[in-house]
Amino acid sequence: MASLKTIAQNKKARHDYFIEESYEAGIELCGTEVKSIRSGRVNLKDSWCSIDKGELFVNGMHISPYEHGNIFNRDPMRVRRLLMHKKEINRLYGIVKQTGYSLIPISLYFKDSRVKVQVGLCKGKKLYDKREDMAKRAAKRDIERAVKEQYR
Repeated sequence: MASLKTIAQNKKARHDYFIEESYEAGIELCGTEVKSIRSGRVNLKDSWCSIDKGELFVNGMHISPYEHGNIFNRDPMRVRRLLMHKKEINRLYGIVKQTGYSLIPISLYFKDSRVKVQVGLCKGKKLYDKREDMAKRAAKRDIERAVKEQYR
């Protein structure tokens, strides 16, 4: 069985989008980037995915340069290729072009020794949807707090 170790999550994506479906994709990295990811120095906050000429790319993902990497370090904000089957990419391309969907990286994790990206097919939330979610979370938190106080 494959062991999963989450490296980074895109919490902003869950706040700003409804995640309809999610897909697993590999990512093309160089050696120093993997070492930097192992130390947890990655940020998915403002990243998004694009499809160009039948290939899937992740834009805006920041992987900090590895401290001991010297000349082998790459640009932290470079565009990185994601690895998925051609059929999946073509299907996603059709959905993204026709309707108002976006491809957003949701999380980055190790599956055994390989780095994987969970890509979500997302639809944007309106302001009132975000407020509704925050109200639900606050109500749930208040209920849990009240139950905890009751059993003390």
